[in-house]
Amino acid sequence: MADKCSQMVLSALSRAVADPEGLPLHGGRAAPGLFPATTGGKQAAQRCLDEGYLRPVEASSVKPRCVITDKGCSYLLAQVSPRQVLEDFVRVLEAREAQFDFLLSAVREARAGLDGLKANAEQVLQHVLRAEKPASLSARFNTFRNDGTAADAAILARLAQWRDSGAAEDCPLPDVYRHCAEQVPQLTIGCFHDMLRQLQRAERIYLHPWTGPLYDLPEPPFALLIGHEVAYYASLRG
Repeated sequence: MADKCSQMVLSALSRAVADPEGLPLHGGRAAPGLFPATTGGKQAAQRCLDEGYLRPVEASSVKPRCVITDKGCSYLLAQVSPRQVLEDFVRVLEAREAQFDFLLSAVREARAGLDGLKANAEQVLQHVLRAEKPASLSARFNTFRNDGTAADAAILARLAQWRDSGAAEDCPLPDVYRHCAEQVPQLTIGCFHDMLRQLQRAERIYLHPWTGPLYDLPEPPFALLIGHEVAYYASLRG
């Protein structure tokens, strides 16, 4: 009986020395422990605790995890070959390496999925930005003919208000449009964009790009494509 108990003690200490995070004294099917949940296993576990070969690191849990102590390491190396202990280390390292390889593979797959989602979102956003058009060419022409001056004035007035308010950032285009729509209710977003382009060409306003990722862009229909940039803010020149 004493020999069997000693064998269980040495076997448990060999596993404990190769696992610095600790293992439960008595595990289950899913998580094996240092000792079998038998009468002999419980006696051997209690002996290790009494002798100070093991110490619990989660004493408050139902199944406390235990780590080997310096005394336990000295006892183990005095009883077994260091080569055997080293082989136990190698087995644990190989098992941990396999776990990390699996986790890294899962992370890479998740990252690839996220990158694909971002790319698709940016592609959809480009379509959204290009899809905003007036209902017909004649309606667009009439808007320019009848309301161009009023819309221009409303845009410039809002940008002047924004500048005079001392705002730290340039005025977002959704804010400019809503201000203009109060004075020119029939103004479409497409015509609003054309007004902005005309004012920029006339060097009366600046159009500033959105610098964050496109999938974070709030209210995408109000953004304006200028060359290869997506303008989302405006300010007065001069």
